[in-house]
Amino acid sequence: MNDDKMMKEAIKQALKAKEIDEVPIGCVIVKDGKIISRAYNKREKMNQSIAHAEILAIQKACRKLDSWRLDECDLFVTLEPCPMCAGAIIQSRIKRVVFGAYDSKGGSVETCTKLFDVKEYNHHPEYIGGILEPQCSQLLKDFFKEKRKKSKQIK
Repeated sequence: MNDDKMMKEAIKQALKAKEIDEVPIGCVIVKDGKIISRAYNKREKMNQSIAHAEILAIQKACRKLDSWRLDECDLFVTLEPCPMCAGAIIQSRIKRVVFGAYDSKGGSVETCTKLFDVKEYNHHPEYIGGILEPQCSQLLKDFFKEKRKKSKQIK
């Protein structure tokens, strides 16, 4: 499987989030080399703190496979998962996680904490970070730069 190709698909989802003024984070879940679910952040649109791209993609994949176990699946996301999403990944038994940008304020795979490496947990996804990191990071930087600019214009 080509990690760059799948991350580009996750970036497409992030761009959809940006179009509706959501934080541009996108996610795809892949099984047997095929995308089985796609999602992007919808916290503002849904007024749900848990409407992260990963959570929404996991829910779609579970419905598609008619199972809560996603143990034959890989998850691609443009930003390092937060504690909630890392927990959901562990609980759904996702085999492998590939993320783009590192998250210095909430990343729970490598940056702030390493939930996938907690030896007491019964599932430990494989993971790799930094895939297409410049593109993934730039999306977020541009989004928040624009938000700050608009905020200053209002004041």
